[in-house]
Amino acid sequence: MSSEARLKAKLVANLGAFTLDLAFEAGTGVTVLFGPSGSGKTSTLRCLAGLTRISSGHVKFDGRELHALPTEQRNIGYVFQSSALFPHLTVEQNVAFGAPSPDATAHWLASLRLGPFAARKPDSLSGGEKQRVALARTLARGPRLLLLDEPFSSLDTTLRDELLLELKGLVDSEQLVTILVTHARAEAERLDARFLHLHAGRLAP
Repeated sequence: MSSEARLKAKLVANLGAFTLDLAFEAGTGVTVLFGPSGSGKTSTLRCLAGLTRISSGHVKFDGRELHALPTEQRNIGYVFQSSALFPHLTVEQNVAFGAPSPDATAHWLASLRLGPFAARKPDSLSGGEKQRVALARTLARGPRLLLLDEPFSSLDTTLRDELLLELKGLVDSEQLVTILVTHARAEAERLDARFLHLHAGRLAP
């Protein structure tokens, strides 16, 4: 991906409790959506991914309009708070799911140090290992935009810090545009990230 990759979003969506109404841009690196529970952070990711419809606005990436496209055509990677791995598949098979080639699978198994676990099933992995597999599976598909919804929130501090450093290295090396949702400001500060503060569906000053 070019270092000039850029996301431009104007999102308006009725969420019931409030209306999501915000506009922002994000370039390569990490942009953090930060704010209290119920402020619209996850809903923002869902709108970007096409999982929640916007009533007006736009989602553009490198000048290409995404908001009218179904989720599967947006080439967006989404990692959830739960790893959501396929329990009947091995680590290697999970990473290979949706990957364009065996080389892509091998690359991400190596990049996230998952080789020793390749033949194991998810139920034999630790929480950190599962999230590493989830990240590898997402990146193996070659997304242009990476959305992360508190993927490390359930991990202990030491492991979370380790995975954040790995994430920062991957984002920098792959020149990814990455949007991370977190409640933990200290977590995001380790990523040298730009902060967007949300409150009741709007960007706070």
